[in-house]
Formats: sequence, C-alpha cells, structure tokens
Amino acid sequence: MRVVARGVMAAVVMAAVACGSPDTDTAPEEAMPVATAADNPGIQATNAFYYYEDVDAAWAFYTDVLGLETAADFGFAKIMRVAGASFLTLVDAAEGMHSAEEPKSVTLAIVTEQVEEWWAYLSQSGVTLRSEFNYQEGRPHDGFVAVDPEGYYLEFERFNPHEENVDLMPVLDAVEPVFTGIGSRPAELGITGTVFWLYYRDLAPNEAFYERLLGVGLLVDQGWAKVYQASATGFVGLVDGARGLHQATEDKGVTLSFFTGDVDAWFARAQAQGLELRTPEITDESERVRVFVAYDAEGYFLEWDTFLDVEGNEVLLEALGGR
Repeated sequence: MRVVARGVMAAVVMAAVACGSPDTDTAPEEAMPVATAADNPGIQATNAFYYYEDVDAAWAFYTDVLGLETAADFGFAKIMRVAGASFLTLVDAAEGMHSAEEPKSVTLAIVTEQVEEWWAYLSQSGVTLRSEFNYQEGRPHDGFVAVDPEGYYLEFERFNPHEENVDLMPVLDAVEPVFTGIGSRPAELGITGTVFWLYYRDLAPNEAFYERLLGVGLLVDQGWAKVYQASATGFVGLVDGARGLHQATEDKGVTLSFFTGDVDAWFARAQAQGLELRTPEITDESERVRVFVAYDAEGYFLEWDTFLDVEGNEVLLEALGGR
C-alpha cells in the first residue's frame, strides 16, 4: 500500500475498555432518526492523524511491534493501514496541525478476535500496558489498553455476542480481518476494524452532529459511549469525558479524517449543514490530494481527503476501490 499524503495532512497544508456501560440510559434528547450511510457522499476509509516529537520512533513501533503496513512514507508523515478501510497517519508534530504537547484526547480501539493472543504478545514485547487483561464471562466486550511511544492509548478489544452489540455483530462478521506478519507481530494475529474514541463534555449535541453529518443511526449504545459506523471497518465512538479513559479537553492532539472519492460533495454538505470550517475552501496539495478541514461540535478537527489519480497514489487508490 502506498497512500499519499501531503494534503491528506492538512497538517502540511478510543475509554476504559470499550468505554461503555449498558445499564446507563443517556439517550440524546434530540436524537436524529435512523438513517443509512447512503445519505452521505461516501467514505472510503477512516483515518486519524497522530502527532509525534519523534515520528521515526513511533513508525518503528507501529511497524515492528504492531506489524502495520506502511501505506506511504513522506518523511514527516507515515500512513499506516490498520484494517481494510481503516488507517492511521503518524505526523512529525513540527510540521502538523497539532503539537505533540496537546492532550491526546483520543483512543484507537483495535478490534480483534485475538484479544488474549495480543495481550500475551504485547506483554512479552515490553509494550507499556495501562491495564491488565481481565476476562469475565458474559461481558459485551473484552479488552485491555496499551500505550504507544508518546502516550497515545491503544485499546485491543473484542465485541461479543450480546444484546448491546446486536446491530454491530453482523457488520463485524462481514469483514475479512487483516493479517500481516510484519515485524515481530505473529502472523496469526488479525485486526478486523477500528474505533476512534473521542471525548466530550456533552454527548447529546455531538450525537446529533455525527448522525446528521454521516447520515447514519446509532450502532452501539453503551450508555456513556456511542458508536457510529463511518467506513466498512472504521467506526467513530463518542464518549462522556467525565467517565472515559480521557477527560474532555479544549485542545486535542488528533485530527479525525475521512478518505472519500468526492471531496466536493462533502464540502457542499459541510457548508449546507453549517459546519465551522478551518479551511474556507478545498485546497489542492502537492497535486496529489484535495482536502478541507472543519470542526465538530466540540472542536475536534475533521478532515476530508480525495486522492488524485496520479503517480504515487496507485496503491492507495486500488485499496480504496478507485482504480
């Protein structure tokens, strides 16, 4: 995979395990009606930009330890493919939209069926683990939290057959997990998808924001955490910052991004919905990607990227189904 970046990086231009409590009823007062992803212009993959003082050290960790495939290497930024339609971009903070000192108010949940095996592997690899893996039968999800080289939280999580996950399980069952065997990651350890957990002071308006923006209904309701599907393997999780792994913060050291085949339609949608725009127009970066950036209801940066059919984008476009 070779993803392109410069404009993907308008830089240059997920809660305690699963974060939820099925017993808490905090449904938004103005929940949007159930919709379908067909109501939006299309999202090929989810992505997030993480910002590092030493991006090469972070890259070594994600490559050699987590065994992620490098989709593109642009020196200051490395785009990693996590699952089929889920990416993570590691950015040199000196050239990014955020600094390495900003609060890392995000958790990347790596959805996998091999939670126990990932626990054993990462424990033996000397990775910093924030919490122990404590299996308890009957829970809607199992998992543990690891920490990357500069403090971003990584949650390894399995969603189990449970009434809380009744709508999610068919979605996950339809996904082919990614096995890489890259670095020291055992070949039998797979990744099915990702959830980017974001942390808020007030869930209700953010639920309404994402349901309207994405044109999708609530997929998983954990009480104080809500999950929405954005791509085939990429999910966005909204968490009550008073109860999650992170608190809600004013500054946030992350940008959530959506790869799309139609950035113009998304820009028109953003304008029609009255989103606050960080970039007042679509920009063409390095003649390889067209991009714009907006804000969500509590200030998380949201970026949309359309990759052009030019040299250097071939592998990414193939992965995204654009060739």
